[in-house]
Amino acid sequence: MAEIKKVATRDSYGNALKELGATAENLVVLDADLAGATKTGIFQKAYPDRHFDCGIAEANMIDVAAGLSTMGLVPFASTFAMFAAGRAYEQVRNTIGYPHLNAKIGATHGGISVGEDGASHQCCEDFALMRTIPGMTVMCPSDDVEARAMVKAAYEMTGPVYMRFGRAATPVFHEEGYEFQIGKAEVLQDGTDVAIIATGIMVPEAIEAGKALAAEGISARVINMATIKPLDEACVLAAAKECGKIVAVEEHSIIGGLGEAVCGVLSEQCPTPVKRIGVNDEFGHSGPAAALLKAFGLCADSIVAQAKAMLGK
Repeated sequence: MAEIKKVATRDSYGNALKELGATAENLVVLDADLAGATKTGIFQKAYPDRHFDCGIAEANMIDVAAGLSTMGLVPFASTFAMFAAGRAYEQVRNTIGYPHLNAKIGATHGGISVGEDGASHQCCEDFALMRTIPGMTVMCPSDDVEARAMVKAAYEMTGPVYMRFGRAATPVFHEEGYEFQIGKAEVLQDGTDVAIIATGIMVPEAIEAGKALAAEGISARVINMATIKPLDEACVLAAAKECGKIVAVEEHSIIGGLGEAVCGVLSEQCPTPVKRIGVNDEFGHSGPAAALLKAFGLCADSIVAQAKAMLGK
């Protein structure tokens, strides 16, 4: 059996920026002394005149990005999720969100899979923070192909965008040429017993869970929700009406993320049982990414167990 290709979506981010840079002359990239880690160094090597290292001053970097956007440029401000969404929250809100500027934020190293860097760098609150900013589009790709397509889509749309990319290499399951649409979910496996709605690196785990459930005679619908805001409400409502039970899976706190976005739609329009799988009300800790994901229940086995429990099996 051929080995499954794995790529970290932070690599995808850097490669997509370089590819876009060849034709998008108004594209500029900013970093906060982390070009090697965020992979914007790939763009920097190809287009040094359009890459700006703002130093370890993330809040200032966001303000610089805001200023550049008012000059007709399309800035991609890049740093770790903890610093982009956490340290620079006020600047993202007031200098990019409030005036609704055409600036993009590429946040890498999100979630528990940051691994050995520990709780201080394992940002599991970024979706929640960014979702609260009016007009902010919030996205998280599931693999290399989707990540590269997402960066291009973010460039092409007008308005503020927050994208989270991962540190760890994850399976590539999309075919080249996949058409990504902002705000549009993707049904990867159809089913009628339970729907699994996942985002980011949890999507491959959801796919495996869907296959495992099918092997036990349980029909599971698997949905890739790469855009967390605006949520594909039609897809969520269809899943609720046709499956009756939903498991929402994310590498993020269960507070304020994808699961709560799904619950918000359903509570108002179609009350449906939902099980949220994510990081509970706790901080992460240092350790290998794979071991941490398993320890926090962010794996296919946990999804299968929760889905079966909802079905009383």
